[in-house]
Amino acid sequence: MSSTTSRCVALLGGSFDPVHRGHVALAGLFAQLLHPDELRILPAGLPWQKNNGLEASDADRVAMLELAFQDSGFAVMIDTREIVRKTPTYTVETLRELRFELGPDASIVFLMGADQLQKLDTWRGWRDLFALANFGVAARPGYRLDHAALPAAVAQELAARRATPDEVRASPAGRVCLAHTLAVDISATQVRALLHAGAAGNRDNPGENRGTDLGALLPEGVLDYIQQHNLYKS
Repeated sequence: MSSTTSRCVALLGGSFDPVHRGHVALAGLFAQLLHPDELRILPAGLPWQKNNGLEASDADRVAMLELAFQDSGFAVMIDTREIVRKTPTYTVETLRELRFELGPDASIVFLMGADQLQKLDTWRGWRDLFALANFGVAARPGYRLDHAALPAAVAQELAARRATPDEVRASPAGRVCLAHTLAVDISATQVRALLHAGAAGNRDNPGENRGTDLGALLPEGVLDYIQQHNLYKS
């Protein structure tokens, strides 16, 4: 592969069940660091690590993603290939498809949070991922990116791959950019639990909110969509 690239494509995958402000913040952080030519959001179809499946439908998750990113300040493309595939979702297969489509010289950067990096060695064909893409990894509160916090095999792989955003953008694959500046700690599990508990609160009287304000966790328009479509009901 060439060391000089003319195109950088950043990818943010996930279940997005539902999409929350942490997802948007992660995408925004690397949009600023990498200045990618294209930022794709890849909602999972049948994520193999989700034992209990997905609560929202494919159509609802895509609709919420469109709402979440429409005013984000950076352009995104919603890539539904994993939904269309209708088989268990493995990142290595998606990256092989994208590498074939984008060619050998494009810089592909797969974005993730530190929590995902800490269990990277459980992913199918995880070592092959480095031959297919670069990685952009952001720390979030409570999750460390240092050597001691990672599985030994993952830490060993990363040791010689750490790079600056410019180096990642200039490399087709195999480099890793670690960002320690994402101060957003939100999980979809947390959001679903609050929704199940009826913690959305009273919009006409904010003082009647029960528990966490979901408006602070969900992007503009997403909470309205969830309520209008009766999603995440107990």
